[in-house]
This record gives sequence, structure tokens and C-alpha cells, in this order.
Amino acid sequence: MIDEFERLSRRAAQGTRGKTELVPAATVILLRDGDAGPETLMLRKNSKIAFGGMWVFPGGRVDDSDAPGASDEDRARAAAVREAAEEASVAVAPETLVWFSHWTPPAVEMRRFSTWFFATSAPETEVAIDDGEITESQWIRPADAIAKQRAREFELAPPTFVTLHYLAQHASTEAALRGIVPAEGPRHYTTRIGKSEAGRVVMWEGDAGYASGDPTAPGPRHRLVFTKRGFVFDDSAL
Repeated sequence: MIDEFERLSRRAAQGTRGKTELVPAATVILLRDGDAGPETLMLRKNSKIAFGGMWVFPGGRVDDSDAPGASDEDRARAAAVREAAEEASVAVAPETLVWFSHWTPPAVEMRRFSTWFFATSAPETEVAIDDGEITESQWIRPADAIAKQRAREFELAPPTFVTLHYLAQHASTEAALRGIVPAEGPRHYTTRIGKSEAGRVVMWEGDAGYASGDPTAPGPRHRLVFTKRGFVFDDSAL
């Protein structure tokens, strides 16, 4: 994924604009309490499909059959429930899902998924994958997943990494579900890409360089930097 974002960053710096429409999607973070703190279920995508080889949370696009006629949020909830069942054989109820963020990718040439992020406590059940679209699964502490990304053992997309960063701050599933939603409500991330001496940078609203696209602009930070040692997240603007 780092290589992919390098390509996208170069296109963005050249002013290349995407022609693709945003595709609604939903992701669900399944949480359980382990001996050393909360764990989340992560799945590895087949290398031959979109986001191939990456470790992700269960999720996918919102289908026409997902709560037709309902609000965008409720349709996303229905999609998250369906994807948890299809990708991991985990049954969750839509009313238990905590909506905590929404992600819009940069307007460059790519398949653009406008994604709702939900979280919920996982039921006590055995995870089963199809070994097709999903090739591996594991329950892992968020801090350990971050460490694996920095050790180049896990490929993670920026939204996944940022979500893990916030989950890692909580000592239990209950605390995570209670604390992951900011006081002002779910965060909306609309990504802008730039480049600094440290590496490629993805910025979000609140970052001093967000409006101009210049990551060198002095001021508050709300960004993720791609370094040789993995991602470095700075949310000091919040």
C-alpha cells in the first residue's frame, strides 16, 4: 500500500484529478477483550483483488440490497453487518454498531471508496474465512498491529492505521467503544496528499497544510507521514 500511495502522491502533486465517482462502503471493527487488553479482528485480502495483501477490518461496498430506501447511515450499517457475516462468519446486530468516523479518499485516479467506520463488541463465535477474497485472519491487539506495520510484516491503509492508533489508547473493549467517538461526534476525514522531506504526507482538516496542500506550512498537524520506518501519525491539531 505504501507503493500505491507513492504513485497516487506523485499524481496528486502533478494536479491529476480523478474521474471516478465515490463508491459508498462500510467497515466494522470487531472488538473483544484479551488477556493483555482489547483485540480486534483483522483480515488479509487476497493479493489478486483490490487492496490485495493488505490487513483490513471486515468491510466492503454498500450494495443495492443493503436496506434500500433507508438513510445513508443505516444502509452503511446494513452493509457492515453483511460484510462481517460474509468475510468472517460473524453475526452482529446493526443497532450495536458505533459510528465513529467517515473517510473520503483523495480525488486522484483510483477506485474511491467513501467509507463509514463502525465498531462493536464481537460475539463469542468462531471466525471462518472463505480462503478466497480473504486468505488469513487473526485477533490482534491494536498496538501489535501497528508494530507489525512498522516492521513491514503488515500492510495497512492509512484509515486502518489511524483507527488502530486510537483503539490502542484504551484498556478494554468497553472503554474503546465509549471513547472512540470524539465529543463533537464522528470525525470526517477527506484526504489530501503532499510531500515533505520526511516522506509522503496525507493530511486532513485541521492540519496547517491542508488547505494549500503544502505539508511544510507551519502550524498544527493532523497528518500521516510515510517514512522508511512505517507510518507516523500526528494529530496534535485535535
